[in-house]
Amino acid sequence: MTHTDPTARACALHQAIRRLRPVALLLASVFLTACAVGPDYYAPPPVTTGDGWSQADTVTSAPTDLARWWSTLGDPVLERLIDTALAANLDLRVAAARIDEARALRDRVAGEQLPVAGASASVNRRRQSENGPLPVGSMPGLEATQTIYDAGFDAAWEADLFGAKQRALEGADAQLQAAEADAQGVRMRIVAEVARAWFTAAGAEQELQTQQAMLKTLEHTLKLVRKRQALGDASTSDVDAAYAQWAAANATLPGIQARQRAAVLSLGVLLGAPPERELALLNTVATPFTLLPLPVGERADVLRRRPDVLAAERRLAASTADIGVATAELFPKLSIGVGGGFQALATGDWFSSSSTRFSVLPLISWRLFDGGRVRAEIRAREATGQQAALAYEQAVLTALGDAERALSDYRAGLDTLDRRQMTVEATRRSYGHAKARYAAGDIALVELLAAERVLHEAETANVHAHTTAAVQLVALYKALGGGWDAPTADFPA
Repeated sequence: MTHTDPTARACALHQAIRRLRPVALLLASVFLTACAVGPDYYAPPPVTTGDGWSQADTVTSAPTDLARWWSTLGDPVLERLIDTALAANLDLRVAAARIDEARALRDRVAGEQLPVAGASASVNRRRQSENGPLPVGSMPGLEATQTIYDAGFDAAWEADLFGAKQRALEGADAQLQAAEADAQGVRMRIVAEVARAWFTAAGAEQELQTQQAMLKTLEHTLKLVRKRQALGDASTSDVDAAYAQWAAANATLPGIQARQRAAVLSLGVLLGAPPERELALLNTVATPFTLLPLPVGERADVLRRRPDVLAAERRLAASTADIGVATAELFPKLSIGVGGGFQALATGDWFSSSSTRFSVLPLISWRLFDGGRVRAEIRAREATGQQAALAYEQAVLTALGDAERALSDYRAGLDTLDRRQMTVEATRRSYGHAKARYAAGDIALVELLAAERVLHEAETANVHAHTTAAVQLVALYKALGGGWDAPTADFPA
């Protein structure tokens, strides 16, 4: 058994590197001459969005702190609920998993641009027939039983001559960005749903309190009318009328309680917990806050902040890249396989220079006839791109429509709230006059209770108007793209 000295091994390695030089030159030339076929994506198609808001007196200064708009309301319960939902909501966790999936798919596409290499080593003990066509037993140096020692590597790489892999990576990048935008859209929706549910529950609690106060007034009135009937000062119809008013007010309580409970139960699910988690909020009143007109910025700002618009634009970019992937199938493909290693019948000769083996296999393939399948695929990808362009245009118009409607609804809600507050102030003054007249003996207790009932009705209507306007404010923030840290870069024109 012979042994190979280090100098011989170094010479063998040097010879292997020299043999690889033509392959390296070929790969470099391929890189320099590669080009990407198919359309290049620069920007989405222009969409007519109008010159400004449809209501000319809209305040176009930028709204403050859209990312965490709920913190400006000063409600600690709302902040706790939203922070918990952002940490534990299951829809948000699903969206995060989708981002991980899109990132992994993108990394897989990126890995396809690199060569595939492998190493192997084997020891093969075999015996050949001495009665076969090759008389191994009678030939000097060729024994029937042999042990073959083999070690080596194999590598394969497909040159991206016409940019198929480059386009595929562009599409994977765009899909990843679309998944990230979708996740921010889910975040925005969860924030809005939590705020809407909390305002509904807290508003129902306030409405329940005012309705119960009115019910006590009506109950007092009913008792008084019955006493007057016993004294002969009131008729049966007066009693029936008083009872009908009390019964009508009493009938509203179950509906208010059911609305409040449904909102609280939905909060539990939004926080990624069983529905009953937040039942303690049934008797909680929200921290009072004043509803004011909201500056909404320019219409173009909506497009920069809406995740659905950003996701649609990214999917359009991905569809454009897919056209290039399909177009590259019309052109030749170049694959290069490289293999090398050492093979010997004795371990001492395993890594000697005379035991080296080496192979290079360039392969060019070109689909000359396929029945029109590639061109059909290109047309299909182009049609998909047209759909993505139309979906982007629809997303832009939907975003603008949402913002216009939400702005109009909130302004109407503020107007209604102002009028309800004026009504409350007027009925309070009227009730004050009634109390003074009753104290002076000018009116009966029934008239005083009637004035008190009108006041409670006005207060109930005012609470309902405040809740409605608060929910409309949430819808406006959502329509403007509030609830996430939007990118600061300009939106592509």
